[in-house]
Amino acid sequence: MNRTRLLASAALAATSSLLLSSCAVNEMGLDDTGSNLDGYVIGAGSSAQGAAQQAWVAGFQTAHPHVTVDYDPSGSGAGRDTFMEGASDFAGSDRAYTLDELDEGRFGRCAPDSTVIQLPLYISPIAVVFRLDGIDTLDLDAATIAGIFAGDIVNWSDPAIAATNPDADLPDLPITAVHRSDDSGTTENFTEYLNAAAPDVWEWEADGVWPFAGGEAAQGNSGVVDTVGKGVGTIGYADASRAGDLGTVAVQVGEEFVPFSPEAAAAIVDASPLEEGRAEGDLTIAIDRTTQQAGVYPIVLVSYLIACEEYVSPENVEVVREYLAYIASEEGQQAAAEDAGSAPISDALRDRAMQAIESIR
Repeated sequence: MNRTRLLASAALAATSSLLLSSCAVNEMGLDDTGSNLDGYVIGAGSSAQGAAQQAWVAGFQTAHPHVTVDYDPSGSGAGRDTFMEGASDFAGSDRAYTLDELDEGRFGRCAPDSTVIQLPLYISPIAVVFRLDGIDTLDLDAATIAGIFAGDIVNWSDPAIAATNPDADLPDLPITAVHRSDDSGTTENFTEYLNAAAPDVWEWEADGVWPFAGGEAAQGNSGVVDTVGKGVGTIGYADASRAGDLGTVAVQVGEEFVPFSPEAAAAIVDASPLEEGRAEGDLTIAIDRTTQQAGVYPIVLVSYLIACEEYVSPENVEVVREYLAYIASEEGQQAAAEDAGSAPISDALRDRAMQAIESIR
């Protein structure tokens, strides 16, 4: 993954409009809030967390005006590589590190024997978005969604689409399926759903890299949404906060078709167990993509905040710990819900996350 690591390093080095910095907040001349917290921390990773990170950075820096938090939404794969290389204090990732990655990895800013804290603090549906004139929503089952993105269903008038949308005026129009060009946790979550819910159609395992050539590729969530929005007969997948005015798919679960919503996304997380074999502060969730539970939306992104349990240097450890605690708090979760449309975590998950955060040193 040398290319990915080079891109990650370049993304951190560049001064770009994507960098979410504290500069605007600090230049506002905020009054001293009484906080003596001081420091500068760098995060990188999930672009799906982008809008939420803007809200979190603004809220945290309002409370602690002497702190600088920079978050670069370079993508989950780049963020994980950056954190492993020690070029960031924390990472945002739309999937947790696997057990194999944890066993083999050396995390640059973590003490040699430190475990890694992985906290599922951003929960959001992944929207299947499309652009068809005069059609705002479609009902699709898992096999049809998988067939479209596998390239087996190539026209919007296909009988599989018409069968679940008898009242829609479907055009005789080629389908252009858009996927991510970068290593993406959104892609990994989406392909995990396709593989679990439609294994007879989707033959590939879950992966952050799109598994085959075909369709059209775009960089980041914003790139997919932009490409779908500017096309005709296009379809893609993206964090639901980016769906905007595009048409969206209601996904079949049991006998009903469920549109995306924060509540439906939160429901599947609360119904899923933690993965086995993880360290105490590693709260990786094993999402049940094939649930038949009513009102649950199965194409969900659970995005993680990742930090060292013990850092090599004590510098800025307190800032990292307090920033993650703010994100996990009711205030932080509500800020993300309002700005990014994410689902606030449950009280039970918050309690476990706070225990893990308190162990950071």
